[in-house]
Parts: sequence; C-alpha cells; structure tokens
Amino acid sequence: MYTHVNYRTKKALKEAIAQGTTVTVFQPNDFYGAKEAKPSYSGCAYLEGPHFPEPHRWYAQAEIEQGRVVRVK
Repeated sequence: MYTHVNYRTKKALKEAIAQGTTVTVFQPNDFYGAKEAKPSYSGCAYLEGPHFPEPHRWYAQAEIEQGRVVRVK
C-alpha cells in the first residue's frame, strides 16, 4: 500500500504523523475493488515508498484507526 502523499522517507512519514497530519492509504492495483482504506477501517497495513516507478527505499507497518494512519513501525 501507498500513502496518498508520496513521502520520500519513512522518517518524513513519521514526522508528518507526529505533526498531526492526516495520512491515508491506498492500494494502486487492488483486484478486489477496495483501493482506499474505508473511513471505518481500523487495523494494520503494510506501506512502501516512494511510489512506483521509483524503487522502493522504505517499508513500514502502520496502525490505522478510522481510515487514518496513527502509528508507524
């Protein structure tokens, strides 16, 4: 999954969350039609960045509450 904003580093993503920025996620090639995390979704997601076609340089496990990323490991 990707974040809607193309964060260049995991550090930049963590800083955005710490500042209170609303971070949402999407799956660009989801075969099942659920491209974005629904606003009611709470759980875990695995993120990667930066966005394709650039090579991915970071991966993260994200905790999502109400469709928004709240923590990143």
